[in-house]
Amino acid sequence: MFTVASILLVGGLAEGYWIGKKPENDHSVTRLEDIVVPLQYATEAVVNQGIEKISNIVGLDNISVSKGEIESHSGDPSGFVPPKVNERPYCVVFPSTVEQVSKIVKVCYELHIPVIPYSGGTSIEGHYVPTKKGISVDLSHMNKVLALHEDDLDVVVQPGIEWMQLNEELRPHGLMFGPDPAPGAMIGGIISTNASGTNAFKFGGAKDNVISLKVVLADGTIIKTKNRSRKSSNGYNLTNLFVGSEGTLGIVVEATLKLYALPKKEAIALMNFRNIGDATRTVTDLVKNGVSCNAIELMDDRQMRAVVEMGSGGSRKWEPYHLLLMKLGASSDSSLKEMVKSVKSIGKSNNGFNFDVATDEEERDNIWHVRKTLLWNSLNWAKKIKPMAHILPTDVCVPVSKLPELLSKVMEKMDKANLLATAAGHAGDGNVHVLVIYEPDQFETAHKLINEMSRIAIELDGTISGEHGIGVSDKRELLVEELGEDTIGTMRSIKFALDKRGIMNPDHIFKIDPTEKRRPYDDE
Repeated sequence: MFTVASILLVGGLAEGYWIGKKPENDHSVTRLEDIVVPLQYATEAVVNQGIEKISNIVGLDNISVSKGEIESHSGDPSGFVPPKVNERPYCVVFPSTVEQVSKIVKVCYELHIPVIPYSGGTSIEGHYVPTKKGISVDLSHMNKVLALHEDDLDVVVQPGIEWMQLNEELRPHGLMFGPDPAPGAMIGGIISTNASGTNAFKFGGAKDNVISLKVVLADGTIIKTKNRSRKSSNGYNLTNLFVGSEGTLGIVVEATLKLYALPKKEAIALMNFRNIGDATRTVTDLVKNGVSCNAIELMDDRQMRAVVEMGSGGSRKWEPYHLLLMKLGASSDSSLKEMVKSVKSIGKSNNGFNFDVATDEEERDNIWHVRKTLLWNSLNWAKKIKPMAHILPTDVCVPVSKLPELLSKVMEKMDKANLLATAAGHAGDGNVHVLVIYEPDQFETAHKLINEMSRIAIELDGTISGEHGIGVSDKRELLVEELGEDTIGTMRSIKFALDKRGIMNPDHIFKIDPTEKRRPYDDE
């Protein structure tokens, strides 16, 4: 049992806070230079006062100051944006109810304490890496299914439930939640980063699967964005305003999600290609011919070489060529056979070879496991070549027809910089993940090449992130290059309209401090 005294941190005597403030701005957009005086947050002594108040809300057992908890809530395993020691949270708070979240945030708003929402911790580009020392609000104790409406194909859940756990609870009802991001991802984090996964081609991302949200705003106000009806023409689309907002506007505390019927018959089709262009043309032709795949995944030849050399593909014989994995679903065996026939014909017309199909559930799971574990397999493969190797995972998204050009230019730059890299992605929607393999002295080079990849994506009429989100990396500045100053200024105006004191996950997605010069590879 903690005591309040053991939780409260020794602080200075100064209790002043919010020294700077956002100036009055009568324009629609808020540019960074409009913020003349940097925002200042609660001193350590004031945070101590806040922690004491919060302990009365959740109880001492639900506040942690352990080194392990602080570290795990400061940075993700990828190390994409290394956390700074002086910015780690003072404590981690574990609320159990909507009302507790509201009261916690209200205390923080009154005292100007930064709040970093945390739901799963599987994001990999600095989304919950704190930039201002405050508190982390972990939603993992709010992990229940609140209501299932089978006839309406929707479910009401708390933010701390994992999507895989949700699907286990839905399976007996013959239903599923469509998006399938990283194992361990929780609904709150999925919504906050607009995550998707391999099923995005069929079911879309989070924004396509959220019907309604309950959100705690920066001052503790609780709002519901809409009712459960699938259609609504009743004003601003507040639901999707919070999807992808990375905790900068409020904390999602409840979500109503769309559901789908589980496919009655399933198969996975596989086919190799000698060049990416043939693979992407296959994807386009499948769509044009009305072949409705549940997922279309691409693993490039470097990725497949890693699978072959590491022997990580199980008993199946894999080849070191570009690979398309196509997840097929149908209502009957005959319909499934027709789909398989069409996929094979279209693939072969685009120079595909080594066509195979798996219908057995265990075999399908083993094949998909190769796709889902590619990051760790690539890292293990890289360590055979470079023993000190690490991986920076990132994503961009371009029109499907531009994937070959993107990957050709990116891999050429990686080779010139003496960096290993593999690529895989959701070929159905042009979202590609590049795993940049580097040694410690190449960390800055790796980040700069990722920035170049993002610029190539922009040039190809794409985006710097298809599903990872922006976080607090260099992508904040690249987002300005993609969308323009005024678009980001509009986002900043929305931020300050809902969070006037700037306490919600400060500095993420875009800058709110004109003096900040943060770089992932800077030590300071």
